[in-house]
Amino acid sequence: MRRRLLQLLPQSLLGRLTLVMVAGLLVTQLAASIIWAGQSRAKAQVEAQSASQYMAHSASGAIRFFRSLPANYRLLLIQQLREMGGTRFFVNLNRAYVPVARIADHPLARSVIDTVGATLKNDLPHSPDFHLAFAWPDQLVVSENGVRLGDLPDAWVQHILLLQPDPAPILVIQTEIEPGNWLYMATLMPNPYFLSGNDPLAWDRLALQGLSLAAVLVLCLLVVRWITRPLAALSEAAAAFGNGQDDRAPPLPEGGSREFVNTARAFSAMRERIQRYIEDRDRLFISISHDLRTPITRLKLRSELLDDEALRNEFEEDLDELDMMVKGALQCVKDSDIHENPAEVKLDALLGRLVRSARLAGHEVGYRDSGLSVRAKPLALKRAIGNLLDNALFYGDRAEIDVRGEPGAVAIAVRDHGPGVPEEAFASLFEPYVRLEHGRGKNDGGMGLGLGIARSIIEAHGGQLLLENHPEGGLNATIRLPA
Repeated sequence: MRRRLLQLLPQSLLGRLTLVMVAGLLVTQLAASIIWAGQSRAKAQVEAQSASQYMAHSASGAIRFFRSLPANYRLLLIQQLREMGGTRFFVNLNRAYVPVARIADHPLARSVIDTVGATLKNDLPHSPDFHLAFAWPDQLVVSENGVRLGDLPDAWVQHILLLQPDPAPILVIQTEIEPGNWLYMATLMPNPYFLSGNDPLAWDRLALQGLSLAAVLVLCLLVVRWITRPLAALSEAAAAFGNGQDDRAPPLPEGGSREFVNTARAFSAMRERIQRYIEDRDRLFISISHDLRTPITRLKLRSELLDDEALRNEFEEDLDELDMMVKGALQCVKDSDIHENPAEVKLDALLGRLVRSARLAGHEVGYRDSGLSVRAKPLALKRAIGNLLDNALFYGDRAEIDVRGEPGAVAIAVRDHGPGVPEEAFASLFEPYVRLEHGRGKNDGGMGLGLGIARSIIEAHGGQLLLENHPEGGLNATIRLPA
């Protein structure tokens, strides 16, 4: 599970930094929104409780007042209130309870109704039940004969209730002041928009948070890109230097953070030192080759003057071995870095020539055309595969070459039918001059350099050389190159 999660992560530093910063911003924004919403709800609850008690006390006073009036005065007073204004409540008298279309259930509205109802019961303990509800103006019915709030004259309600342009929920209180007479009161809360004013998901709040988040994300992306761009240049320069293409490496930028400038300077100094070491090594081995070739040739000529044939043969064998060691050392240094341009290499043609040469020499090699190609240095790749094939033919009875395509790679497997390699010997097979007991017995003229040269060539192509014992016997050497 953890491996799958890691595979889903971006592989580049730019992608990972971006992901971390975006995730951090989103989590921070979400946490801040949750905290703000909790505090806002708590504050709204406290304010609604205070406003509910205030409204309930005002309503209880109005109910007492209308209950104390004679019945024939009530309609007259209501008409005067409608014409003169100056009251908090829209008041109407009905002969029965008027059903109210309630708004959608809302915790804060339910809390207000509970508080108003409890306060009215406390102020008017001997009154019958109170019917409380919140309703929208366009759905509010004000009388038992179906008259709606919108059917009334504007002067009756425009200074009491909010109908346009943004309607506010209306609190409706109905109670029976005497048998057959119901008092109907409608009013607004002190904060008419108390239900939406503290909504954390309101579109204006979401739009503001979205804009601020987008601005911060854009700035973060610019900062991350600004930080990682010099690192990308450093990576390209290191890859070019590692592949022997230092002349094509782009120059490192001089600007950037102090840490990057120091790193770039250290890398440039390291690259110069390594280049000097390589040049000194090449000059050293060329000098050794030039200096040793002359005395070796002189010694060979002098050995011809010896009368004792057996002694002369021993001298010649020692000199031939010394000459071979010098050539092998030079080969290990120079042949692993053949200077040629990469090209499209058809593996059937390259491997076909190697197989035909081996068969002409009397060896048995199995191969089947694959139709695959790779981009590589032709001579270097031929030498690497040739070294593996030579090892397979020297140390095994016969060899088989198999080419197959893999996701993103081409695999070239060279298998012999020899005794294989002990597990403890795999770690040292690529070291120079290392030869196993079986190898010395089969090919006493070898130098133990072929595998090391082959691996250097393959790695210079961005590939891998893997050695393993075949389940059916023998050693299996697999080259994996980028497709």
